Amino acid sequence: MRHAFLILYLSLALTACGGDSQPEQQASPPEVSVVKVKAQDTPVTIEFVGKTASSRKVEIRSRVEGFLEHQEYVEGSMVKEGQVLFQMDRKPFEVALDARKAELAQQQARLTTATANLNRVKPLAKKKAVAQKELDDALGTYRSAAAAVEEAQSKVAQAELNLGYTTIKSPLAGVSSFAVQREGAYIGLGTDSLLTYVAQIDPMWVEFNVSENQILRQRESIKKGQLIAPEDGEFVVEIVLADGTVYPDKGRITFADASLSEETGTFLIRAEFANPDQLLRPGQFVRVRLKGMIRPNAILVPIPAVQQGAKGSFVWVITKEGKAEFRPVQVGPWQGDQWFIDEGLEDGDTVVVQGALKLRADIPVISVPAEQNEKKEPTDNNGEKDQS
Repeated sequence: MRHAFLILYLSLALTACGGDSQPEQQASPPEVSVVKVKAQDTPVTIEFVGKTASSRKVEIRSRVEGFLEHQEYVEGSMVKEGQVLFQMDRKPFEVALDARKAELAQQQARLTTATANLNRVKPLAKKKAVAQKELDDALGTYRSAAAAVEEAQSKVAQAELNLGYTTIKSPLAGVSSFAVQREGAYIGLGTDSLLTYVAQIDPMWVEFNVSENQILRQRESIKKGQLIAPEDGEFVVEIVLADGTVYPDKGRITFADASLSEETGTFLIRAEFANPDQLLRPGQFVRVRLKGMIRPNAILVPIPAVQQGAKGSFVWVITKEGKAEFRPVQVGPWQGDQWFIDEGLEDGDTVVVQGALKLRADIPVISVPAEQNEKKEPTDNNGEKDQS
């Protein structure tokens, strides 16, 4: 029995030793996704955060004191130029106008009498039939009456203006705001005269800020030939709304502040957009894209291809022999889902996009073009992404 156990033990031991003596299997080369870079002139898009603003915002104020009788518009609605917004009580102003007209009639009557008297005295004065003092008195009375008529006429005109000011109209077409004062309120002058405001929304302004560092960097890049600015500085401006949709109309820069803001350290830039369908309203936050600059002979790689090490950015490059090569790079700005590479890569280099964690220098790899290695996401019957 002991012999049987000994034979079994020796056979197991020899089997184990024989397994260890087999040659180790060589690992297969790792598979990676790659792209071949190509140097070419590339449009550059610079993005900022902006805010929409009315191209013309007017406060609607009362020019006379009185009681507010009617509100003639719907708050928040579009109003036309010349549309009546408010109506103040006209009666006190009508009475004042009638009084001024009566005063004018009285002064005109005085002028008629003075004119007749002067016309009577003038011939007599030429014949020495009346004293010179009588002529002077008649002339003075006439001139005083004429001046009184002019003053009365100006008072009538002012009363007519005041009566007209009781009907408050919009000076422009735009979106109306809420009413500050309600019907029956007494409207004063100064700070109490504000009734509402109207904001013009076609065209619409989009304002954004550019930092001093950004401007200096771009100037340096243009000086070095890394960037080519558009002719005459005519940038194309595009905006992206909060839901990610791109606004259909393109804008143009109409104003650039010459002074640096001491509060923000930035320059204010303003672009103007047509807004015929009223998609834009004042106060919206948007993403602003400036287009028009060109980066000549630029090299772009997908963002996942660039990695960070202790000494900076690097990529893995596949050599002509099919081996992995560690390559330090200097990255520029990013655009979309790609990085501009300022130094470290050349036209025609093959760069690893996915699978870099498997790599070591000089090991052979299997390269698969990135577009062939992409997997389509499952969709449901409506063609939407599967969220399960």
